[in-house]
Amino acid sequence: MRQWKQIAVTALVCLLLISGLPHKADAMGVSARSAVLLEQESGRILFEKDAHTKRRIASITKIMTAILAIESGKMDEKATVSNRAIHTEGSAVYLQEGEKIKLEDLVYGLMLRSGNDAAVAIAEHVGGSVEGFVHMMNQKAAEIGMMNTEFANPHGLDDHENHYSTAYDMAILTRYAMQNPMYQKISGTKVHRAPNPNEQWDRVWRNKNKLLTSLYEYSTGGKTGYTKRAKRTLVSTASKEGMNLVAVTIDASDDWNDHIAMFNMAYRDYELFKVKESGTLKDIQEKIYKNRLFIKRDVYYPLNDEEEDEIRIDITLIKPDKKWDKPEDVPNVVGKMSVIVEDERVDEVPIYYDNGLTNKPNAPLWEKFRKLFFIGAGYSGHD
Repeated sequence: MRQWKQIAVTALVCLLLISGLPHKADAMGVSARSAVLLEQESGRILFEKDAHTKRRIASITKIMTAILAIESGKMDEKATVSNRAIHTEGSAVYLQEGEKIKLEDLVYGLMLRSGNDAAVAIAEHVGGSVEGFVHMMNQKAAEIGMMNTEFANPHGLDDHENHYSTAYDMAILTRYAMQNPMYQKISGTKVHRAPNPNEQWDRVWRNKNKLLTSLYEYSTGGKTGYTKRAKRTLVSTASKEGMNLVAVTIDASDDWNDHIAMFNMAYRDYELFKVKESGTLKDIQEKIYKNRLFIKRDVYYPLNDEEEDEIRIDITLIKPDKKWDKPEDVPNVVGKMSVIVEDERVDEVPIYYDNGLTNKPNAPLWEKFRKLFFIGAGYSGHD
């Protein structure tokens, strides 16, 4: 990673904002009918092919099942395996009716071996029923911006017509999930052992993701999928020199090589730049704001060689109120920093005021300030 030295003032106001900058759409051949590659930190799409077409997705559905289980706070609880779970068709970890198994082990079985029985057991324990859990899945999808997705089951089997997503939406989901350390750990596990109640030895589950286990040295995890109608589906993640990537393919006859080709292209052609370091913003001339403004996170963005001279930063601030007699009167959030590449806003971060009371605002508060009248701050961008 390089730090950008001279820049003239874009956060993910929402964690999942995806850049619309030009990318290598169809510039590289892949076997998949739909594909997308994005950089995790910024959400920038580096490659796409028919990424917004709704398609059947098979077992990459289980990424949503896994993250909901992890976020439930019940990972240490034991789920009781039902008759419905053990009779779910397709791939299985061979659970037994009445068996009590830790939810965490079920999630490992779900992600590493694609156990459909594990998916149903998770759904029933976390959601109260499969139907209740599906409602949770669709709620989460809407919450994180999966606009062209509908879930009808927790495993991805072709037992409903209204079960579909897009490559783009699955990238959004994976990017979201990868913010969770437990999900990262499980997704990136090559082998997991779980108790076997009726045997003297443990169950041993080896990850089906060949990118992780043998094919790609920078792989950090992912999820495989296949049904007769969906064909081969694959989500994978990779990390190299600080740049983390998410790749998705749907209906791909050569998915392993599709993912390797996308990753190699990104690591060859793009570099992750530190656009702005967290901390105090210098060169703010407005008296009430001077030496009191800061951002809470480093701002990174992937750039290719042609874009290095096309990036700038713009700062906009709320017009000071005459009623602000002392620092405590100033709101926590007073503006935004926008990163602009080739005249397009690609990231946006809130600017905080050090009033001695500042806490990170929730999303509604930041949205409120976005709608206020902003004034330019005349920031030069030199550190």
